[in-house]
Amino acid sequence: MNTTSSNQDLKRNLSSRHIQLIAISGAIGTGLFMGSGKTISLAGPSIIFVYMIIGFVLFFVMRAMGEILLSNLNYKSFSDFANDLLGPWAGFFTGWTYWFCWVITGIADVVAIAGYAQHWFPELQAWIPMLLTVIVLLTLNLLTVKMFGETEFWFSMIKIVAILALIAIGLVLVVTAYHSEQTNTTAAFSNLWQYGGFFPHGTMGFFAGFQIAIFAFVGIELVGTTAAETLDPNKNLPRAINSVPARIIFFYVFALIIIMSVTPWQFISPNKSPFVELFTLIGLPAAASIINFVVLTSAASSANSGIYSTSRMLFGLAKKQDAPEPFGKLSRRSVPANGLLFSCTCLFGGVVLIYLVPNVMEAFTIVTTISAILFMFIWSMILISYIAYRRKKAKLHQESQFKMPGGVLMCFICLAFFAFVIVLLTFETDTCQALMATPIWFVILGISYYIRSLKRV
Repeated sequence: MNTTSSNQDLKRNLSSRHIQLIAISGAIGTGLFMGSGKTISLAGPSIIFVYMIIGFVLFFVMRAMGEILLSNLNYKSFSDFANDLLGPWAGFFTGWTYWFCWVITGIADVVAIAGYAQHWFPELQAWIPMLLTVIVLLTLNLLTVKMFGETEFWFSMIKIVAILALIAIGLVLVVTAYHSEQTNTTAAFSNLWQYGGFFPHGTMGFFAGFQIAIFAFVGIELVGTTAAETLDPNKNLPRAINSVPARIIFFYVFALIIIMSVTPWQFISPNKSPFVELFTLIGLPAAASIINFVVLTSAASSANSGIYSTSRMLFGLAKKQDAPEPFGKLSRRSVPANGLLFSCTCLFGGVVLIYLVPNVMEAFTIVTTISAILFMFIWSMILISYIAYRRKKAKLHQESQFKMPGGVLMCFICLAFFAFVIVLLTFETDTCQALMATPIWFVILGISYYIRSLKRV
């Protein structure tokens, strides 16, 4: 494919092979690998229902996004249709918040990488692996977009194969009734309900599980936007969105059922990855090291996606004059290098955070909560845009071959769910701190939009 013809536009150098793996990988976030230990400690086995409920709600968010994107193939992102359906302010707020979402998520990922590195090197300063990760990913992304796709392909492949292997090994351990010397327990599905039932911490414990679990789903909307950029979006977008429930049930629910069947939930550390702990607790530290490598590459994969998407969002914002002009320029390799450098510089905020909050899990919780709140804003803007679309573009809705089930009513149900999760965030000290800090971002955005508006008058 020609990559030198024009230096003003991004080149489509991602093959179908890259896009398919990136789409599947989007459903498996760092929150599942790193955050599920804490969610299990909060909710016990009922965490399975938490993931299913969140997955159910987000399926409708994605169906709403899918219908709008297919109604006008000139829409390339939520920022575009928010701008068209709700006004320029919505495009500005959505675009910049989505950029910030991925910067925050990238910080969470590099914080998680620091935690995984300490599995092998307990004395290693957390900021060292974080710094190295950002430098390596920046270098790869600066080369070509194909290099990003190739890196992401193999990261995703490792992640998917590992979860399949973990489920298979866990099933063997359950079927053979494996007895762990370390925990003095036997692997069995009955472990799910024998230790205090499915709701060992009651209703409040179940609700507390939503706080971090929602972070596991950030990036799920990338499936829709990636599919919308393929040659046949009318075929690929519905297929990508409709497969989300199956992916969530398989990768999230089955994996957690297996983990809590092999190792009863109260033996799982809230401060470590349960995927790694599973093999440590059953006395297979070598396998634990392999899984630790896998979850490290998973976090690197998510950070890689974040670096890629933030630079492209800045490029799009600059083209609409919603971001400084330099972000709209491409390098000789057709890569938005200025946006990449700026986003990676922002990722170094994770190094500062880990210095201020040395506990990796505490830092991870603060960052993931802010990320989850901002992503809920993005998902809510998609739903609000859909409500406006139904009112303003009724004819397009009637002609749609991919109508959102439940329509406007389901939008309000999903919005109510996000409001409910925001209320839940006030119950824990660490998540409440993050919730109180988040409005600062919207104040900064409001001032920026006002200044921008004055310049355009």
